[in-house]
Amino acid sequence: MIPLIDSAALFAGPSAAREQADRRIHEAATGVGFLMMTGLSAAMPMGQAARRRLLRLFDLPETEIKKLWRQKFDSARSNVYRGWFPLQSGHATYKEGIDMGRDVAYGPASVDAGDPLLEATPLPPESALPGWRQDAADYYRQFEGISAALMRSLARGLDLDEHIFDGAFVGGLSTLRLIHYPPRPDDSFAGLTEEEGWVTYNGERRYVTGRPHVDTGFVTLLAQDGVEGLQARGSDGAWLDVPPLENTLAVNFGLTLERWTGGRIKATQHRVIGSGRERYSIPFFYEPRADYRIAPLPLPGIDAFEPFLYGDHLWATTTRFVEFHGLTHLRPPRDTALPVRAQSISAGGTR
Repeated sequence: MIPLIDSAALFAGPSAAREQADRRIHEAATGVGFLMMTGLSAAMPMGQAARRRLLRLFDLPETEIKKLWRQKFDSARSNVYRGWFPLQSGHATYKEGIDMGRDVAYGPASVDAGDPLLEATPLPPESALPGWRQDAADYYRQFEGISAALMRSLARGLDLDEHIFDGAFVGGLSTLRLIHYPPRPDDSFAGLTEEEGWVTYNGERRYVTGRPHVDTGFVTLLAQDGVEGLQARGSDGAWLDVPPLENTLAVNFGLTLERWTGGRIKATQHRVIGSGRERYSIPFFYEPRADYRIAPLPLPGIDAFEPFLYGDHLWATTTRFVEFHGLTHLRPPRDTALPVRAQSISAGGTR
């Protein structure tokens, strides 16, 4: 069972309640590698109405959606990392959506045209979706605040200075993603094996719509929109449901954080299986800035590894996902002294 943890005390000063929350988060992060957070700030745009405002993007006509496509799907577009990815048949993962960077919340000052990781996010005009840009900015900022509080809790649980991770995420590469999983048509399974496209769960044959994978980064927060399907693999290999409870966020951890903490925090495999119902989700991937150098933490018994720039690692691993296949050459490693090391922490699957 995925732990359900009241996180309200994380957003205040030291207290017995915060110590209890820290202990439970540490147990979940070092155990199953998944948890569900409750007790979030009233400022967090939770609830069905708030999600619906943000998910209005999927109501735009196809002609408007195509203006947001990434270059991989429309060669006339300049954006390669941010923007829209359409449905793709022939893969275990079958979803569409958009990836948005920090410029959605902090404006053009966050953009660096010389680095695809820092490119501008293509967004719909205000006239097409009045108020939508502000909704996206609100989500982004609130997710950032929750992620920072969670990282401080993890630091305390590891007996590190609670602010040890703060500097890494200033000006970071965090991504706000909106996802739509429609019911899969028969032709979307073309080329897939039975094992890739289908599973048996609780005696039912269910199709796969998000292939089993482990996230590559640090912390993922996920607002689910009322439809089940997300599952995490327990330590015994069994798949555990991550229920879409209202006013909660599902939380999991990435391989880079697992490696950074010497394996103490667990990056857990997860998947999405379909039920024939439309499913929407709003994940947030909390990530450091591109030029932040990841080096071993001051933890006892941690294995040494060659420090690397996070941007190099992120690009090397992200371009293995189906939405980014074939783009590796568009961003050469910035750390030329270590052209391969940044690729040493990797994962299969799709985010």
